[in-house]
Amino acid sequence: MQDILKGVKSIHFIGIGGSGMIAVVQILKNQGFNITGSDNNESDVVRFARSIGINVSMQQKKENINGADLIIYTEAILENNEELLAAKASGIKTIERNDFLAYFTKKYNNTICICGTHGKTTTTSMIVTSLLQAKKDPSAIIGGKLNEIGGYSRIGKTDILVVEACEFNDHFLKLFPDIVVLLNIDNDHLEYFKTMDNLKNSFTKFCKKATKAVIYNGDDLNSKEAVKDILVKTISVGFNEDNDYYAADIIKKAGNETVFSVYKNKKKILKDVKINIPGIFNVLNALAAIVVSLEFNCFKDDIVSALKSFKGAGRRFELIGKVNGVTVLDDYAHHPSEVLATLKALKDCNFNRIWAVHQPFTFSRTNMLKKEFAKALSVADFVVLTEILGSREENKTGISSKDLVKLIPGSVYKKTQEEAKEYVLNNAKDGDVVITMGCGDIYKCAKMMVHGRY
Repeated sequence: MQDILKGVKSIHFIGIGGSGMIAVVQILKNQGFNITGSDNNESDVVRFARSIGINVSMQQKKENINGADLIIYTEAILENNEELLAAKASGIKTIERNDFLAYFTKKYNNTICICGTHGKTTTTSMIVTSLLQAKKDPSAIIGGKLNEIGGYSRIGKTDILVVEACEFNDHFLKLFPDIVVLLNIDNDHLEYFKTMDNLKNSFTKFCKKATKAVIYNGDDLNSKEAVKDILVKTISVGFNEDNDYYAADIIKKAGNETVFSVYKNKKKILKDVKINIPGIFNVLNALAAIVVSLEFNCFKDDIVSALKSFKGAGRRFELIGKVNGVTVLDDYAHHPSEVLATLKALKDCNFNRIWAVHQPFTFSRTNMLKKEFAKALSVADFVVLTEILGSREENKTGISSKDLVKLIPGSVYKKTQEEAKEYVLNNAKDGDVVITMGCGDIYKCAKMMVHGRY
């Protein structure tokens, strides 16, 4: 692969506010490149970019690319975007974000790629935190903000790179993993994959790219099937004793704390491992992080210490604040399985009543999984739905959040986040918890509840 950065001094990002873009932006900024960017929506990511000294234009126009030696764009940009058209016509080197990420992963001898439908950001963040505690000094590219590294990515001085690898549109097949961590395979992105068999086959292809090991969820049938013909070393993790490593002796304590032990080949190797983020699924995420850390010869005390101190990644059970005795949280959950797991975890946290404020993401996912979304959201005591964020999709089926409301008794539809905020604040009571959920910009609603503004 050619050296894309050879002779480059200035880089312009089209769609700099994308969740996958900012990690690349931060890495290149820290390497001394002059960075500019553009977007069409104010967001926390855009504010973060400005906070690290990047000039971001909120008007996407062809003049923005002037002076750039390299242009990186996100696939979410429409093909008729003025900047993208000008970039491709200019002769300036132009590359899509995922192709750049592939180039980056090729540069490391120990690239750890964390994939799966659920839990990627949290597990990636746990692995990075553990390796840092053990002084392994990894580089990292994460899909969420991690306070321990001051953002979304970092450059270390070793040959270890930890990367969150997304299966969307087979993006992860461009990467060059040495170790793959496969957390689970669920029915997502079927507008692209069409069938679960196609989805599993893509995960198999990705796992076969690993040069050293595949660590997978042995309790998940889809994951087991995906790795059955893998030739490199495979390591299974889970709660079942048949796994190579399994978590047991699980105790849920007051607040968010969970304590568990780790067994290897039925022999206890770690006890009193504590995590301070809720949900039994996070025990499995922590177990995956432990196994990766052990593969890199981290001391057990460092691993346990890192997990105990880990407070979560941005937009993953993130505490926004309190208002009138009501706790307000935000989470990235945007698939029925994630919504269900998140709400079940909240049930164990001793709040009076749970308010779920959900912004569905993409028309195709909402239409395909509307019954599953309705069932998952019904775990909450009260459900507020804002309109679907379509992203770059056309609404070919006419689906609306109003269709979900019909399937969830007692739920309400509020077209805007401002209306959702007002409804919740007028009805939630002392001791309740409100959680905004979705991978769009629903977090703005949570911030408006607590701070009065975004």
